[in-house]
Amino acid sequence: MSPPPPSPPKDPIARLEEMEARAHQGGGDERIARQHQQGKLTARERIDLLLDPGSFIELDKFVTHRCADFGMEDQKILGDGVLTGYGLVGGRQAFVFAQDFTVFGGSLSGAYATKICKVMDLAMKVGAPVIGLNDSGGARIQEGVVSLAGYADIFTRNVLASGVVPQISAIMGPCAGGAVYSPAITDFIFMVDQTSYMFITGPDVIKTVTHENVTKEALGGAHTHAARSGVAHFAAADERSCLEQIRELLSYLPQNNTEDPPQVATRDPGDRADAGLDTLIPSDPAKPYDIKRVIAHVVDDGHFFEVHGEYAPNMVIGLARIEGRTIGVVANQPAHLAGCLDIGASIKGARFVRFCDCFNIPLVTFVDVPGFLPGTDQEYGGIIKHGAKLLYAFVEATVPKVTVITRKAYGGAYDVMASKHVRADLNYAWPTAEIAVMGADGAVSIVYRDELARADDKPAARAAYVAEYREKFATPYAAAELGYIDEVIRPRETRARLASALRMLRNKRQTNPPKKHGNIPL
Repeated sequence: MSPPPPSPPKDPIARLEEMEARAHQGGGDERIARQHQQGKLTARERIDLLLDPGSFIELDKFVTHRCADFGMEDQKILGDGVLTGYGLVGGRQAFVFAQDFTVFGGSLSGAYATKICKVMDLAMKVGAPVIGLNDSGGARIQEGVVSLAGYADIFTRNVLASGVVPQISAIMGPCAGGAVYSPAITDFIFMVDQTSYMFITGPDVIKTVTHENVTKEALGGAHTHAARSGVAHFAAADERSCLEQIRELLSYLPQNNTEDPPQVATRDPGDRADAGLDTLIPSDPAKPYDIKRVIAHVVDDGHFFEVHGEYAPNMVIGLARIEGRTIGVVANQPAHLAGCLDIGASIKGARFVRFCDCFNIPLVTFVDVPGFLPGTDQEYGGIIKHGAKLLYAFVEATVPKVTVITRKAYGGAYDVMASKHVRADLNYAWPTAEIAVMGADGAVSIVYRDELARADDKPAARAAYVAEYREKFATPYAAAELGYIDEVIRPRETRARLASALRMLRNKRQTNPPKKHGNIPL
């Protein structure tokens, strides 16, 4: 009996289209519906919102895992749980990977890791940002050490890409165990309220080991990490706003460390005077005010893209523009803890300063700092070491650095906050600036201790000595006489001075001594 005639070959284009349809289906309709029921978008939907319409070019969409144990050889899904490729954000190239929770819970296999490593390598070759959209149950247990090796391959690329191309992580679902270390190495972490979480060990393990009862949200939710641990820089209300924030962040950044940030058109004149600044500082030096109001008066169109807004609110950091060019803003916040530097503020400021220096973003520092926050918690927590991080970062930075002292600049905190002595290029002070070793009350208690002890009317004597000290020392003029302040300016002139300074410093060239790398006090 002769064999049946062979079936006609399938049309090659039809076969391609069939495979593409399978790849686009991910884990199937049921799992996609479950993803939506949980308030989450699919990996493809996220990429469509992140990138410019129609710009995504997917790579490795037909890759499958290579595991033949535990019945996995019969469970192969095209793409293997992660979408990778490149596209445009605001017309500029970016590389992206998006973990697909509908496929094996987004768990990482060896093939999956290789896909991510490929786009990271391409990003380094061409000099473009990498954005990771994380939504994964962690390592694929069926692959054992192969999965762990895949994580380590990604971590290595994160480290080597650090300071070369911007790296952004968005946590769109679970991110636990070893999976958290890749986002932790990247420059910025975004989280989504109520649908994303990060932790090394989950609530069940914690309950077993330490007998603590804690929910996933309380342990590693968006606001826990944005406000308490400082791990997350942004906590978005939903996925769409998260992806919009990523697009806005990228609009301020260069593509890589060899480029300058993009310049955008603005109708806000650089020499604009703002009389509102003249009366913004309270006459009583003990009264707080919001430094964000100062920033808004000074930057283009009053728009300030704050970073790490919920964490260590006594320090304000973020991105803005002056004359259409990106600047990094570092500022003490007198409305919280009087603007004191503490552990959280020092770490927050130091990391941001180093990021700006990596990517050629000029630094503008607004100073109103009465000193370092006192207390046993601070000393036991290592404020000496952590405060030194901010000092180290400012000294190390070679980008243009311009400083404006609005009010208090006391003690070692004056030095740390981008003073002339730590290589700031131009230092301005408002007439309200108080630059001294310490505040007038504390100084009088020390300097005039004997006189106060002998005085008949101690309150009147103290008031007189305080007024004398403040007039002589707690002003910007002693520092200006020594050249530590380049100019005392009217507050309304701040924007014009900053614009002029940044223009003058545009071609600044400064290098640090040759070395493998410094040893920042970690």
